[in-house]
Amino acid sequence: MQKPVIVCLDLEGVLVPEIWINVALKTGIDDLKVTTREMPDYDKLMRQRLAILDRNNLNIRDIQEVIERMGPLDGAADFLQWLRQRCQVIILSDTFYQFALPLMRQLGFPTLFCNQLEIDASGQIVNYRMRMENQKKHSVAALKSLNFFTLAAGDAYNDTAMLAEADAGFFFRPPDHLPKEFPQFPVTSTYGELQERLAKAGNFG
Repeated sequence: MQKPVIVCLDLEGVLVPEIWINVALKTGIDDLKVTTREMPDYDKLMRQRLAILDRNNLNIRDIQEVIERMGPLDGAADFLQWLRQRCQVIILSDTFYQFALPLMRQLGFPTLFCNQLEIDASGQIVNYRMRMENQKKHSVAALKSLNFFTLAAGDAYNDTAMLAEADAGFFFRPPDHLPKEFPQFPVTSTYGELQERLAKAGNFG
C-alpha cells in the first residue's frame, strides 16, 4: 500500500515573487535585491537587510504596503489548487508571518510554516526569530517519520537541504549556478513540468 503523499513547497520564487526584490524596486535600494538564491548564509543575509532598513528608516508598514500590491506568480494559484486536490501541501518558507498574510490570502490560505519578526512600538523591525534552525529539512524529516511520502520543490540555497531530505526533490526556476552545484535535483521551469515530475514521483494523476 502506498504511503500518503505530502508536497513541501518553497514560497518566494516558487509561488510568489521575491518579496525583498519588490521592496528593492519600490525603494530604489539595490542592496535589498540580494536573496537566498545568491547568499547561502541566511543569518548574514537577514542582518544585512535589517541594517539597510535601519539606515533608510524603513519600517514594517513600508514593507507591508509593497506586499499588499504583490500577487502570486502567473499560474501559481491554479498549480496549487491542482496539487491540493491530489495530496497534502505545506509551504515551507524562510519568510515571516508578518509578511506572508496578504499572499496567503490570495493563494487560498495553504498551510505555512515560517518565522517571525520582532517589531518595536514604532514599527521598526529590530530582529528576526527563526522558528527553528534548518526548519525546512527538519519539517520534511518529521513528515517522513509520520509515514508520509515526501516531495519537495524550491529554487534557492536554503531549499537544498529540504530537497535532499525529501523522497524526491526538484528545482523550480533556479538561478543557473545552482543546478551546477546540486546536479542531483532535476530542474523544472514551468508549472506543467513541475506537475509532471510531482505526479510521476508521487504516483498521482
